[in-house]
Amino acid sequence: MAIEHKTRTQLVVEAIREKILNGDIKAGEPLRQAALAEELNVSRIPVREALLQLEAEGLVSFEAHKGATATELSAAQVDEIFELRALLEAELLKYSIGKLTEQDYAEAEALLSELQAAMANGDSYLATGNLNSRFHAKLYCRADRPQTEELVSMLNKNSERYVRMHIMLAGGIDTAPDEHKELLELCRAGDSKKACSFLKKHIVSAKDDIKTLLLKMEAKG
Repeated sequence: MAIEHKTRTQLVVEAIREKILNGDIKAGEPLRQAALAEELNVSRIPVREALLQLEAEGLVSFEAHKGATATELSAAQVDEIFELRALLEAELLKYSIGKLTEQDYAEAEALLSELQAAMANGDSYLATGNLNSRFHAKLYCRADRPQTEELVSMLNKNSERYVRMHIMLAGGIDTAPDEHKELLELCRAGDSKKACSFLKKHIVSAKDDIKTLLLKMEAKG
């Protein structure tokens, strides 16, 4: 098994990203480089590099005379992020579906079983986070579209904050397990057109649920 060696900057990126995703760092909160460096026991250089990477992911913004802050959550941003995901992930599935092997399908089914078990046990973060991403990635794994995959990865990192907020405030999306099962069956049947159309609907449905919740929050002020 290959051992992944992470740079100090990568470790700092992961630590700050997780703080933003789990709500320890709130939307709009300033990100003080000196304080983060002290907390993470590193110099300011990897913190600065990490914040720039997180800016590229859409989780951090830099403003003149204000410095770095965690980006605000907004209903308008949800539209853009999830609609882009729907388009790009459908493209990946289109190129992948005809080349998926029996081993790929077996691994996708195993991930789906883990995902369903996690949701049944109330482990919603695990189910809609890591396992959900791995299930979708397995269906796209034969696409051979590295630049599209990189864009999708970045969009998923940004959308995860909205997904986690939805789990925390509304319990997540109840239809997700059934939809994942149907998506897998369409892929197994080799029906690329129906599978891609269903995938788009699946992502847009999640967007609509999350956007409704955000608009209610914005209305309350």
